[in-house]
Amino acid sequence: MSVHPYIPNSVPAIKEQMLAAVGAASTEEFYADVPESIRLRRPLDLPAPLRSEAELVRHVGALLTRNTGTHEALSFLGAGCYQHHVPAVVDEVINRSEFLTAYAGEPYEDHGRFQALWEYQSLMGELLEMDVVNVPTYDGFQASATALRMAGRITGRRRLLLVTALDPDKLSKIDDYVRPVHDVVVLPVGADGRADLDAVRAELAAGDVAAVYAEAPSYLGIVDPALPELGRLAHEAGALYVVGCNPISLGVVAPPAAYGADIVCGEIQPLGLHLAYGGLNGGFVATRDEERLVAEFPFRLFGVAPTEVEGEYGFGDVAYERTSFALREEGKEWVGTAAALNGITAGVYLALMGPQGMREIGQTIMANTRYAIRRLAEVPGVEVPYADAPHFADFTVRFTGARTAAEVGDALLDRGIFGGRVLSETDALYCVTEIHGKDDIDRLATALQEIAK
Repeated sequence: MSVHPYIPNSVPAIKEQMLAAVGAASTEEFYADVPESIRLRRPLDLPAPLRSEAELVRHVGALLTRNTGTHEALSFLGAGCYQHHVPAVVDEVINRSEFLTAYAGEPYEDHGRFQALWEYQSLMGELLEMDVVNVPTYDGFQASATALRMAGRITGRRRLLLVTALDPDKLSKIDDYVRPVHDVVVLPVGADGRADLDAVRAELAAGDVAAVYAEAPSYLGIVDPALPELGRLAHEAGALYVVGCNPISLGVVAPPAAYGADIVCGEIQPLGLHLAYGGLNGGFVATRDEERLVAEFPFRLFGVAPTEVEGEYGFGDVAYERTSFALREEGKEWVGTAAALNGITAGVYLALMGPQGMREIGQTIMANTRYAIRRLAEVPGVEVPYADAPHFADFTVRFTGARTAAEVGDALLDRGIFGGRVLSETDALYCVTEIHGKDDIDRLATALQEIAK
């Protein structure tokens, strides 16, 4: 054991005391539940400890200068974290000290933050056509995992059926979070990139599926026309229908509640949250106002209620008794740390955009996506699988020439362009949003044509 100046409790004697307190014979025993598949099994590649603040600042500054951001390069990266325009007023509001520095607080001392989050929940409820929305949790991955755990508790069943293309990182999170109580069944998508309805029917026939989980759009950017049918099949089999969605698409795409979703979940990063080594994140879960559904929310829910003064209202926790704050070790899930500031950010963005703004941005993204699919398909050595399917933002590009998808990405970076996320030797996931103009997409097509030569 070694002592590290930046890592607390690294003194050997202190480590021994901590292990003894929890009844573990060693650090290895303490972490026995961590799956072997994600263990590093080697020391971290860290520099020697820097003993002064000046050395540390210089070291970190040198690392940061090596970074190329999406403001310096043209980016077609998406796959869950998206580059959108963030209006200046959003940053102006959320950088107010009342929001930026307030973390916990209670209704009687933190009225502004509680009201702001209630407004966020109300705006999200309107967008999603749902009654109840949580104060944001860590991220969209956590929201999906929790939504599935909720479905399992409601139905009392064990199996979870994931039927649309899914981000491998999200799948890893879901599988890790639900594995003590659920079995995850991931169905391969069909040759057209869409859900395989025959396979779904076969799995549901056993009668033990807690939830059918689909995404709109899917990881591949496809808005599957079979989404309503998936909900019907789930309900016929006694399962709940859980749908993950990109909220910025809902100005032009029907909300999941409109085609049968019982629980809707997703990521609020597209709603006014900047990219920051990926993105600032927050996860939402939404349901109808039904006791069996609301009782299973582990998160804080803020509501408006009358006070002792007639005509006066306040903002605070709703159904507090269902949370782990109230139930402690008997809680169904832990409340966790709320991404409250990011929720306020999304609320400001939604209030600023309004229904017309959300409609216009959705239409722009869909038009840009269709133009990019058509334009890149014209490039020799480039194919766009699933081009006939409806897409939103993300789409798959396949390279049929001598270079792999990763090599094409490197060649694009040499030209000041971030290509898509590599999926395989031949495929990558590209993305466009409202910030991409026709000239940007044409520049990408021209660069790909040069690389192909």
